[in-house]
Amino acid sequence: MILMCLDTSGPSAGLALVRDGELIYEATLVNKLTHSVNLMPMAEEALRASALEMKNIDLFAAVVGPGSFTGVRIGVAAAQAMAQGLGRLCLGVDALEALAAGLAGGEGVVCPIRDARVGQVYGAAFRDGKRLTEDAALKLPEYLDVVRSLGDRFLFVGDGVPVYRGAISAALGGAARFAPPHLNLLKAGAAAMIAFERRDSAVPPQELLPLYLRRPQAERERESRHG
Repeated sequence: MILMCLDTSGPSAGLALVRDGELIYEATLVNKLTHSVNLMPMAEEALRASALEMKNIDLFAAVVGPGSFTGVRIGVAAAQAMAQGLGRLCLGVDALEALAAGLAGGEGVVCPIRDARVGQVYGAAFRDGKRLTEDAALKLPEYLDVVRSLGDRFLFVGDGVPVYRGAISAALGGAARFAPPHLNLLKAGAAAMIAFERRDSAVPPQELLPLYLRRPQAERERESRHG
């Protein structure tokens, strides 16, 4: 079985291929172009470099969030379109779980966070690969209150780290550690391996849905204007 996994849920665009449980291709792209411009050329390059054709892909996966509303939609729509065209199934992968999986073996509580703007983070907590909390959109102090009760050593990872590192250090002191900067970008390979392990849970393309923890900003602003 060959699985293609797409990630456009955050600052970087990612794509990975897994064949029978082995990662055979992974790419992470950071530039000034939009994910909608980058993604399909990335898919074409992945197939070319792996000596494959699109018809060889048996299963499509996408990181469904939490993350950028627009970014998530791009990856989900692309996976749906390719799967629909080939009569294949799809799988969704949680972004925070994939970020934590990229730090497998880390000591203490692994705390993946993404910048949700307006002082909020999308966050969860894991230990030894096991989920301790559900994904949530919380103000940073609220999130830290949740994870503080889970242990005494915390490893933070994700694009929320460079934004909130100072505030986290001030709140947790020496109990807080931080992943190296290059690991704060979600790795499509980690997401692809999660998807492969759960391949028996694949669904028809139309059932692949984004994971939104709050309403889009435009809706919230419109509600604010109109009371």
